[in-house]
Amino acid sequence: MDRSSAYRAAVAAQRRPALEGADGKLDVRDIVRLGTLAASSHNTQPWVFRLRRQGIDLLPDFSRRCPVVDPDDAHLWRSLGCAAENLVQAAAAQGHAATVVLDDRASAVRVSFERAAAFGPTALSRALVQRQCTRNLYDGRPISAGHRALLAQAGSGNGVRTEFIDTPTLRDSIIDYVRAGDVAQLTDPAFRRELIGWLRFNDAEALAAGDGLAGRTSGRPSVPRWLARPLLRFVLTGRGQAETDTVNIRSAPLLAAIVSTADGPKAWVEAGRAYERLALQATALGIRSAFINQPIEVPSLREPLHRVLGLAGETAQLLLRLGHGPQAPFSLRRPLEEVILES
Repeated sequence: MDRSSAYRAAVAAQRRPALEGADGKLDVRDIVRLGTLAASSHNTQPWVFRLRRQGIDLLPDFSRRCPVVDPDDAHLWRSLGCAAENLVQAAAAQGHAATVVLDDRASAVRVSFERAAAFGPTALSRALVQRQCTRNLYDGRPISAGHRALLAQAGSGNGVRTEFIDTPTLRDSIIDYVRAGDVAQLTDPAFRRELIGWLRFNDAEALAAGDGLAGRTSGRPSVPRWLARPLLRFVLTGRGQAETDTVNIRSAPLLAAIVSTADGPKAWVEAGRAYERLALQATALGIRSAFINQPIEVPSLREPLHRVLGLAGETAQLLLRLGHGPQAPFSLRRPLEEVILES
C-alpha cells in the first residue's frame, strides 16, 4: 500500500462512526477514540486518558506543550476541554449522561458516566467523526439566523459564551490584529522552530507521528523534509501568511470569539468544551470552522482585541471563522495504546 492510500486507510479507521446503543453497556475504548478526535493546538494531542470505573480522567501530557505560543498552557487546557466534550457526546450516543469536573489541584479533568434512559445519539455525537479545522477558503454564503442561534446555544456554557463578529468595521479590526499576529509570530525564531517541529511535510511523516500539522490538510503537496525545510524561509513568512489569512477571513461570513467571565485552568477547560460543541454543531449544519487565534496568542494584542470587542471583565479565549466550503483532508491521531492508561 502506498503512503497516500495508507494515510486514507488510517483516517477511515480512526473516524469510523461512533458506537450507538441503549443496552446499558459502555464501550469506553470507543469513547476514548472519539475523544482523541478533538481539536488541539498544532494537533499536539496533549492528553492521556486514564480509565476508571464509570469514568475517564483526562490528564495533561506536558511533554506535548508548546511553551512559545502557549507559555501558560492555556491552549493545552482548552484542548483537554475539547477532548472532554467529545467524551460527553460519545457517551450520550451510548445512552449515558456525563459530568465534567476539573479536580481541586487542577491536575486532571474528570469525566464520569451514568446510565440515562433519555440519552441517545444526537446530531452532535454523529458529527464527532466529521469535525475538523478547515483552513482553506470558504465560499462566502451567509449563515442563516436560525443556524446562528444554534451555534450560539452550543457555544454557551458555565461562564462562557460566544460573541459573533459580523460588522464590517469590527471584521476589519480583527483582520488587522491577525495580520499583526502573523508578522510577530513568524519573525520570532523561537516560534518558527516550535511551529516547524509540528509540521509533517509528507504522508510518511504524518503516519509515523500520528500528530502535528500534515501538509495535506492545508492543501500542500507531500514533499521530503530535506526539500521542504530550506524552502520555508521563502514560503513561511509573516507577510505571506498575513495575506493568506486576510483572504481566508474575508471568505468567511461570520467570525466568533469564545469569551469567558474568568481566566485560568477552569475557564480554559470550559472554553474548550464550548468551542467543541460549537464546532460539532457547525459540522452537523454543514458549516466549516477554523481558528484565527493570533490576536489571543500574541500578548501585546490581547488588550487591543478585548477593547475592540467591548469586553469588560471578560476574556477572549478563542477566535475563529465560520463559513461554507468543501471538506478538507483529515488530520491523523495517535494509536489508542499510546494515550490510554488503565487504572
